[in-house]
Amino acid sequence: MSDQDNKGRVALITGSTLGIGKAIAEKLANDGFTIAFHSRTSVNEGEALASSYKNASYTQADLSDQDQTKALISAVMSKHGRLDVLVNNAGINAIIPHSDLKAASAEIWRSLYEVNVIAPWTLIAEAEQALRETSTSACPSCIINISSHAGIRPKGASIPYAASKAALNHMTQLLALNLSPVIRVNAIAPGLVDTEMTKTWLDAQVLWQQKSPMGRAAKPEEIAHLASMLVSSHYLTGEILLSDGGLNLT
Repeated sequence: MSDQDNKGRVALITGSTLGIGKAIAEKLANDGFTIAFHSRTSVNEGEALASSYKNASYTQADLSDQDQTKALISAVMSKHGRLDVLVNNAGINAIIPHSDLKAASAEIWRSLYEVNVIAPWTLIAEAEQALRETSTSACPSCIINISSHAGIRPKGASIPYAASKAALNHMTQLLALNLSPVIRVNAIAPGLVDTEMTKTWLDAQVLWQQKSPMGRAAKPEEIAHLASMLVSSHYLTGEILLSDGGLNLT
């Protein structure tokens, strides 16, 4: 679709003040969408981003809190009156050696699942009616879940994190089956992406440089390009797009 075709359409991207989320929000803004920015803590950055794009908004919400998670959809609807695209990008991680089972406490499992699995579910459930109302047969509404290659392969910063992303992938396909054709649901599963957070992940950087066919980590803009493609590809649903520079081939 052209920028003009997307005029007036609204996209909510969670965790969109930095990294992958920011890149996706900026790409969809360039595609013509009105953007609803969100973050948990970076309020100044969120407000600055919202002020730099026409009709954009910013809402702060802690997605580990169910009340705030539900209120995020209400706030977006109050500000924009519609929702066409939901990108569940916000997530949390925990770095724990896979062999250290006791370090992966029940509290860590619960906190990761709350943000990485339950919050996306709640946002989708709260947004379902709004997404149905804006959907057309020519242009179905769209949900994109940002997962991880760790949800596909036995990898990742910790077993609880990888398991949470595997759950998100399976949820994506179950929702695609049950919400289509009115709402399409897909996921992107990045490998290493160059962000502020991953600058100190030296072992991962070396792994991607030495073993991935592309010889490097992804840039946030490259993941944003995939998100834009999924939004504009009105036939795709239930897909988990692995974007790891070919590391899975090795």
